[in-house]
Amino acid sequence: MTVLTRRHPLALLLPLMAALFVASLSLGASGVSLAGVLADWRANGGTGGGGGTAWVIFTEIRLPRALLGLLVGGALGMAGAALQGMLRNPLAEPAVIGVSPCAALGAVIAFYSGFANRFALALPLGGIAGALVAVALLFALAGRSVGVLTLILAGIALSSFAGAATSLALSLSPNPYALAEIVFWMMGSLADRTMDQVYLAAPFVTAGAALLLSVGPALDALSLGEDTAQSLGFPVGRVGARVVLGTALAVGAAVAVTGAIGFVGLVVPHLLRPLVGHQPRRLLLPSFAGGACLVLAADTALRLGGPRPELKLGVVTALLGAPFFLGLVLSTRRNLA
Repeated sequence: MTVLTRRHPLALLLPLMAALFVASLSLGASGVSLAGVLADWRANGGTGGGGGTAWVIFTEIRLPRALLGLLVGGALGMAGAALQGMLRNPLAEPAVIGVSPCAALGAVIAFYSGFANRFALALPLGGIAGALVAVALLFALAGRSVGVLTLILAGIALSSFAGAATSLALSLSPNPYALAEIVFWMMGSLADRTMDQVYLAAPFVTAGAALLLSVGPALDALSLGEDTAQSLGFPVGRVGARVVLGTALAVGAAVAVTGAIGFVGLVVPHLLRPLVGHQPRRLLLPSFAGGACLVLAADTALRLGGPRPELKLGVVTALLGAPFFLGLVLSTRRNLA
């Protein structure tokens, strides 16, 4: 690995992310190539307005999928890096503060109430509302002086409640078709998404990422301890509030439009940390790019087998992430021994 890559991991990650984005646009069950899309675009006067098959496949199926892969993966990766820096724990991820489970609960309520059938955007809006309610409840439980341990305990309580409420909604669902739809959605996928969902998620992910980037210097100070960060002029409570709110906006929007995609926020920061050292601030942007790369690569790999029922993206990331998580736990235990 070159010195440039170690000092500037984005020099490797950004070209890789661009290549995976193009690969996501190029592959699909239809077999339409980018050259075919370009030919269709030219045939319609350079606007695509004629609605040729290749152009429709590109704009209505592949482009939203690729954009959401970039946004969702980036949101999960950056949120995981910020939480690990704030909590000073390499095992932390967005689910630890209850945002992901509460966002999933909000979407399940939209399913269960029937709003998802009457209003196309009810599902993502329900997920985002669930994430924002999670933040309100989190600070109501934790109080104004938000400490790290208090945040963790409040997040565990929220996660447990959201998981129980989701299971209750599933067990009481009177419609077996709605039940199957909820279960499939909760597995996480980028398939069958539209540009409307991209437009809905992008502002929340952008706002959340901006909040997380704004606390970079404070995360560096927190790595020296809460008392040290406080003495350097970084109020721990305000830093925690920004990280939690940024995570809620970014991850809540991601979960709302794609369902639960686990372990990205855990795996990506841990893999990239050796490239940036022990400065949480330097890990944020590489984790965004690395998360986007991981989700785009996994989603593209799902389409390589041709036309067949696709595995759900959340299932694949869980199958890859669970052994990694177990190895990380064992490694941490050995280091503490």
